[in-house]
Amino acid sequence: MDNESLKKELTYRTSRSGGAGGQHVNKVESKVTLIWDIQASQVLNEDERTRVSHKLANRLNGEGVLQMEASSERSQVKNKEIVTERFFNLLRQALKIEKKRVATKVPKSQILDRLDRKKKQSQKKQNRRKNINFD
Repeated sequence: MDNESLKKELTYRTSRSGGAGGQHVNKVESKVTLIWDIQASQVLNEDERTRVSHKLANRLNGEGVLQMEASSERSQVKNKEIVTERFFNLLRQALKIEKKRVATKVPKSQILDRLDRKKKQSQKKQNRRKNINFD
């Protein structure tokens, strides 16, 4: 995956940000929204596009476009850097192939130990009962 080629596919939109900043917030468009169309990407192959679409399904809008926002800083440039860094971290996580879990068999000794503990616990509770005869 080539970061520079991928950066060319990203679109940024700016808007006014809420929060701290006083009057400055009302005048400057410091919030940055990153937009990336996964299906139109030329950098990823078909398998990677499918994997990313599947793993990021809850973050995609109806058209399969990923949108991420950053508005924590007062600077538009810093917010752009932040959202771009978060995008690449998210993409790295989505492209990571997880190892399949190999089911292992529980050793017979552990099964026997567990059954033995159950018997001892049962015996302990049996001994606590009052002996009542209904003769």
